[in-house]
Amino acid sequence: MKEIRIHGRGGMGAVKAAEALVYAAIMDGKYGNSIPFFGFERQGAPVTAFIRISDGPIRPKNRVYHPDILMVLDPTIMNAVNVFEGVKDGGMLLLNTTHDVDALELPETVKTVATLDATTIALETIGKAITNTVMLGAFCKATGLVSIDAVAEKVEALWGAKNKEALYKGYEAVTVVQC
Repeated sequence: MKEIRIHGRGGMGAVKAAEALVYAAIMDGKYGNSIPFFGFERQGAPVTAFIRISDGPIRPKNRVYHPDILMVLDPTIMNAVNVFEGVKDGGMLLLNTTHDVDALELPETVKTVATLDATTIALETIGKAITNTVMLGAFCKATGLVSIDAVAEKVEALWGAKNKEALYKGYEAVTVVQC
C-alpha cells in the first residue's frame, strides 16, 4: 500500500485531486481511499488530503501520518506547514516549484524529487493558478501508481477539456531526480 499526502491551499483543488486519484486507482483495478482535512475552511488556508492506493483492500480510514509520497500544490505552503513531517525513509516529494532540486532543503528521508512549474502551466492552460490537474499529471508520470488516461477521464468529467489538457502538460513537464 502507498500512502500519499497532498498539501495545498483552500481553493486549489487538493481534495478533488485526491478524489480523482482514487477514482483512477479503482478504474485501474486497484483499491483506494481518500480523506480530506480542511482545518480553517476558507480560501487560501492550508488544506491536506490523504490518499491510500493498494493492490488489496485498505482497512485504515484515518489520516496518513507516514506518507510514502508528498505532493505540494503550492510551494508557499512549505513556509506555513512542515510538509515533511512523518515522511517514510525512501519517500518521494512531488513539488510545484521554479527552483532546482539542489536549491531545496530536503530531509534525508526524501530519496526522490519530482518538480515542475505547475503554476505557469495552469495559468497558460486554464487561465488560473489552480495547479491540481497539472500536478496530477506529474504524479502519474513520477509514480506510475495510476494511469494517466483514467485520471484524464475523471479530470475532464470534473473540470472540462482545458483541465484535461493541463493534466497532460503536467505529465510531460515533470522532472524526476533521485537524491
